Amino acid sequence: MSETIVALKHAAIFQNENLILNHIDLEVKKGDFVYVIGKTGSGKSSFMKTLYADLPLKQGSGSVVGFSLKGLPEKEIPFLRRKLGIVFQDFKLLPDRNVNNNLLFVLKATGWTETAKMNAKIEEVLDKVGMKTKGFKFPHELSGGEQQRIAIARSLLNDPELILADEPTGNLDPQTSVEVMKVLQDINKNGRTIIMATHDYALILKYPHKTLKCDGSKVFEVVQKAI
Repeated sequence: MSETIVALKHAAIFQNENLILNHIDLEVKKGDFVYVIGKTGSGKSSFMKTLYADLPLKQGSGSVVGFSLKGLPEKEIPFLRRKLGIVFQDFKLLPDRNVNNNLLFVLKATGWTETAKMNAKIEEVLDKVGMKTKGFKFPHELSGGEQQRIAIARSLLNDPELILADEPTGNLDPQTSVEVMKVLQDINKNGRTIIMATHDYALILKYPHKTLKCDGSKVFEVVQKAI
């Protein structure tokens, strides 16, 4: 049996006191690729933020990569996030340092100390996203698609059990979106679990996977009709 990476039971998601999503029952297994879709304001980002403990789970139960979300102590959150790779729409690269130093910063922040191992890891993740020769570039010298590839490489540094990608193609043109999506597909084929929030229906049709929809404060699975 496949290992469960995410489980939510009777979960309700709040932003401050406002109920955003209710009655969520969900199980994501190791190696799954799951889309989360829905209109702007439907709760996609709140759903993602709950999974990486940016929003507390106040009602129901939930676990992500072995951590219980309900009542998760603040001091435990960094340990949860080390088992996750998080990719944002706006890349969140540090503009004052080159690609290698962006990645080095994350490794040092998460407890790596040996220079040779850090350098090898950086080379490995850049190779996985086809950016091996770009380590000396600064973010502003890269295209949007290249910056997002670097952000994906950064998410792989600590061999995460789960990658959460929140609108990773939201700032990219259609062609670049497909290129970034191919990178995520390859990562998934190598056994990593990915949950991706998106409103890019063309990508969903091109690369069909299990799809959850946020609508009317509910989360439910939808069946994508083939093109």
